[in-house]
Amino acid sequence: MKKVLYIFLAFVALLAILFVVSTGSVKVDPFMSSAYFKKTMARVDSIKRSEVAVSDSLLAGFSKVSITPKVNNPTDDPATGKFVSVPLAGFGARKGKSATGVHDSIFVRSVALKVGSKLVVFVGADLLIMPPNIIDLVVEQLAAKGISRDQLFFSATHSHSSIGAWGPGFIGEQFAGAPNTAIQQWMVGCIVKAAVSAVADLSKASVATGSFKAAGLTRNRFIGELGTKNDDFSYLLVEQKGKRKAVIGTFSAHATTQGAGNMEFSGDYPGYWERKMEGNSFDVALFCAGSIGSQSPSGKGKGFESARYIGESLADSLSKKLTVSPYQETESISSATLRVTLPEYHLRLTTTINLATWLSQKLMPEPKNVYFQAVRIGKLIWITAPSDFSGEYALQIKNALAASGYDAVVSSFNGSYVGYIVPGRYFYMDEYEPKLMGWFGPTMGDYSMDLIRHLTGIVGK
Repeated sequence: MKKVLYIFLAFVALLAILFVVSTGSVKVDPFMSSAYFKKTMARVDSIKRSEVAVSDSLLAGFSKVSITPKVNNPTDDPATGKFVSVPLAGFGARKGKSATGVHDSIFVRSVALKVGSKLVVFVGADLLIMPPNIIDLVVEQLAAKGISRDQLFFSATHSHSSIGAWGPGFIGEQFAGAPNTAIQQWMVGCIVKAAVSAVADLSKASVATGSFKAAGLTRNRFIGELGTKNDDFSYLLVEQKGKRKAVIGTFSAHATTQGAGNMEFSGDYPGYWERKMEGNSFDVALFCAGSIGSQSPSGKGKGFESARYIGESLADSLSKKLTVSPYQETESISSATLRVTLPEYHLRLTTTINLATWLSQKLMPEPKNVYFQAVRIGKLIWITAPSDFSGEYALQIKNALAASGYDAVVSSFNGSYVGYIVPGRYFYMDEYEPKLMGWFGPTMGDYSMDLIRHLTGIVGK
């Protein structure tokens, strides 16, 4: 008995020592004097010297590829998208369980735009995020086909009822289920196919942009009526001459009308928007999650009734704008892709105590290949973020660029992922977004906003 007690006490002591050496207080250092800021700014300066806007006639191409997997197959077959089981990503409460079926089909879509020598390829999928490990493989394969990372602008709908099995690390598995290399291989192939097919479809086209308010369909879930929200639905319309049409839309509300109890694949409310637009006059409707940080959906009904109401309401409102959106056959385009060096990485135990970086990496791999991007198409500046990006921050960006005559869009999940980027004043609140998902310290928000300011200055010059 004494031996067991000694072993137990030794174990407790070891845990105590491990806790002491593996935790520390949150650091608040000015980011502008940091090494990571200086490294990133050197890349900003390089982009400033090299980026040149191009004005010419527009070419455009579109594609749509199903990523609806089939479950209950005897074996995993990545060639056909049939698997023994496929976990649903989005909620830890599902505990990695497999989807039981399909409520509505899910897709990866792509819209390629080319002006002169400048090629931009938007790629969006009905997924929780664009998983970084998946996108790294996609980028590698597309590079071999002549499409580079700085030409690719990724996003996801953020459906919490879509494909899992891609999340590395203990924490990743909690939200996406156990990794499955066969599912990952199939996902990579589908995304590559969508991008390549869109580029192969390029032909003469015209483009139009615009936005409208949809205040009743999103809310600030973080601090309610005390907080501001980005309630714009922004869109980009593309029409090939005498051929097909596509639309890219973005809205800032989490795709969480379905809770953890839903076990069927679904695109949530973005899926309803995509289907209604494609059922009307568009061949491809690509939805990008906007600045969804702190913003939730707000609509009539529950479950799929709510998803239908929000998605189809957005589609109906957009349809009213189609006849008044002027198209341009000749356009000016500029883009910038910035690789970012990050602050110290750590997960937090409390609002002020964090795990050491090495221990955080054991629980979840540190993000790599992190980018911010911006592309200007005429008077529209589209910014992509590697995160759930704050709706409040996006509103500040939109207002600042409006003063210079530009419309602005910020979309999330651009192929890398650094958690939530929210205003620093919320960092120490005991809430999910800043505490559990704020992995890079209280100045990450200000750091990100400064980088975006530089990028938009480059493409908007």
